[in-house]
Amino acid sequence: MSEVYTMTIAGLTRDLPLCPISDKTNIAGFVMFSDVELTVAASTALLERSPEFDVIVTAESKGIPLAYEMARQSGKPYVVARKKIKLYMPNPVSVTVKSITTANEQTLHLGDDTAHLIKGKRVLIVDDVISTGESLLALEKLVNTIGGSIVAKEAVLAEGGAADRDDIIFLEPLPLFARK
Repeated sequence: MSEVYTMTIAGLTRDLPLCPISDKTNIAGFVMFSDVELTVAASTALLERSPEFDVIVTAESKGIPLAYEMARQSGKPYVVARKKIKLYMPNPVSVTVKSITTANEQTLHLGDDTAHLIKGKRVLIVDDVISTGESLLALEKLVNTIGGSIVAKEAVLAEGGAADRDDIIFLEPLPLFARK
């Protein structure tokens, strides 16, 4: 059996597999896909800590279940910054990001088709994990470019040094692990 890190998130215990990201460091792999119980519980817990907002914004793809469930529970809309420009995205705004869990740089896009949900609105940015903060920074740039007002940045987990940040709301810290 591979090594795991056991933690409690929103009252639920989960075993996260340790995954190498370099020759010296492992991360605990946290994936909300398929874990409906955890998605619902984490969404409820984050909404209890959220300021007033009008719309939720997340990046494709691991933040989508969280954003959807938070939108469902709050009755507010959510917007997904896409990794590729789609035919239905007129006049896209784009920013480039490099995150710890992605091998290459990626670009996030929002089009006019969703910009109206953000412009002039109070925006809650959400993601599953905040680590280096690069994805978060890209989302902030998108929201600011479109004219939204960011009221909070939230994640289920804050990984490594992100747990020391005072500008994010998160449920639990997630350590980095030295490789053996």
